[in-house]
Amino acid sequence: MAKSDYTTLYEQSLANPETFWGEQAKSLKWTTEPATILSTDEHGFYRWFAGGEMNTCYLALDRHIEEGRGEQLALIYDSPVTQTIIRYTYNQLLDEVSRCAGMLQQLGVEKGDRVILYMPMIPQAAVAMLACARIGAVHSVVFGGFAAHELALRIDDARPKVLLTASAGIEIDKIIPYGPLVQSALQEAEHQMDHVVMWQRDVQTYDEPTFKNWAELLDDAPAVGCTTVAATDPLYILYTSGTTGKPKGIVRDNGGHAVALRFSMQTIYDVQPGDVYWAASDVGWVVGHSYIVYAPLLTGCTTILYEGKPIRTPDAGAFWRVVEQHRVKVLFTAPTGFRAIKKEDPDGELFKKYDVSSLKYLFLAGERCDIATLQWAEQLLNIPVIDHWWQTESGWPMLANPAGLGLMPVVPGSAGKPVPGFDVQVLHGDTHTPCAPNEEGAVVVKLPLPPGCLPTLWENPERFHAGYLEAFPGYYFTGDGGYKNDDGYVFITGRIDDVINVAGHRLSTAEMEEIVAAHPGVAECAVIGVEDQLKGQVPVGFVVLKGGINMTDSELSRELEKMIREKIGPIACFKQAMTVQRLPKTRSGKILRRIMRCIADDKPYQAPSTIEDMAVLGEIKDVWNSRT
Repeated sequence: MAKSDYTTLYEQSLANPETFWGEQAKSLKWTTEPATILSTDEHGFYRWFAGGEMNTCYLALDRHIEEGRGEQLALIYDSPVTQTIIRYTYNQLLDEVSRCAGMLQQLGVEKGDRVILYMPMIPQAAVAMLACARIGAVHSVVFGGFAAHELALRIDDARPKVLLTASAGIEIDKIIPYGPLVQSALQEAEHQMDHVVMWQRDVQTYDEPTFKNWAELLDDAPAVGCTTVAATDPLYILYTSGTTGKPKGIVRDNGGHAVALRFSMQTIYDVQPGDVYWAASDVGWVVGHSYIVYAPLLTGCTTILYEGKPIRTPDAGAFWRVVEQHRVKVLFTAPTGFRAIKKEDPDGELFKKYDVSSLKYLFLAGERCDIATLQWAEQLLNIPVIDHWWQTESGWPMLANPAGLGLMPVVPGSAGKPVPGFDVQVLHGDTHTPCAPNEEGAVVVKLPLPPGCLPTLWENPERFHAGYLEAFPGYYFTGDGGYKNDDGYVFITGRIDDVINVAGHRLSTAEMEEIVAAHPGVAECAVIGVEDQLKGQVPVGFVVLKGGINMTDSELSRELEKMIREKIGPIACFKQAMTVQRLPKTRSGKILRRIMRCIADDKPYQAPSTIEDMAVLGEIKDVWNSRT
């Protein structure tokens, strides 16, 4: 495609979205062509491809085999933590998936039933996702190692018939047993499912008589075909942190999801059938759903499922070894991974040991990419390094520099321009009028959202409307602030609400505050996200102690870290709490968290006229500056 095609394609997608996406849908093989391209449901929410029938697993596997790609590599499992590499052709992956689907059917799973996957980064995780799609079941993947409490919340919300898990996950220097976590979650959850099925790993097994053995069930399972589902039927539920502490179940439908991901691979990532594509993420997050499992296989690529880290597995050359060994064309990872590599190998000495000539693009997302990291990666790789932006809710990029349409100039600090289909605007929060170029406001997307985005929240249309559509009528509110420059590039400046981004993981500071407030010595607290060179943001607690409580900051930090690890998990990265005499508030009692973030990040701020006592801001600054 020519470079001018971005503008043409983008304008077409906004001028007549039904015609535009109707054309894109023709790239799929439908059991029944959609009767209506764009419509609304009983709640007034937009839906894509109503009346269409298809099967996502068929499009990801069977179709490619029918078209002669059966012996092409579909999936490469590369696990430096177990020193294992397993390669699956499309034929072999279909065999694994169809028998796993048969196993689920034998356990009583039917179309529309939910299945929770609590899995490490092993092939069985991807196989199980596709197996659910094959029989029309709705999968909900929970990040392996998530705290038992978080798993229990998701069990109660999704009400699954079956939970699939493994005996353990493997980190750089430790094994994480999943069995006790699952047991604890089952005890806490009110919903009782029919079966728990466990894949026993060589590194550590887990003996629980009530759990079924995955491998044994699989041996007796028949291979089954695809169940036809409606385009508007849910493919999966993926939970993301909410500001209330209750997780939000993002719903992804089958038809719009397949159309959008197929479109994105060609236009954004410049990937074609047969290319090797590697998203260095985890299937517990949206990147793993979209770009480890579904998009590469819908496109006919070879995808890599990597069980390891960018460093210490065994060193900061780990990524370059994978690129060389598997001839990766496109690498997609989070900026935090590159910051870790940069810290360990600043001069690229390990990089020089590998032949990475196959690598054509590096895409970064999951958090804002700082300019220093972007430029370091550009100098190291000497290829386009592309920051792009999207959310669990969107399911695919909203801002990008679309490699498949001819790259535009890279503007450091910007995540690019709106992707075709996304009418991204920046509005004033009070008047809802457009901001001028370079003026910061709320980042919103004019409705209808394109295919692939969430049509609603799981069994909670009221929360969907209140959380995303109410603040700016006629728009989807992203929750992020930002601005556009004179050339239309969009800059995302950070969350407007109290959800922070820790190494690409969206976590609720409100939930952390609830845990901190439960400490017997805490009278009042605020948890904010502070900029961190490695992880993007880390949570920091400001705590007012109860009278008569004498604790050092280090003692308090240790106790709160333990509490948060138990309730949320180690990914929260909560390590620092500071005691203060009082918190800055408005006269109505609202804690001024945004101002506290500005103080911690050493950024200018304008205190609101409603502040209760201006002197408190100075006290907070003194405490922050005196930290050790």
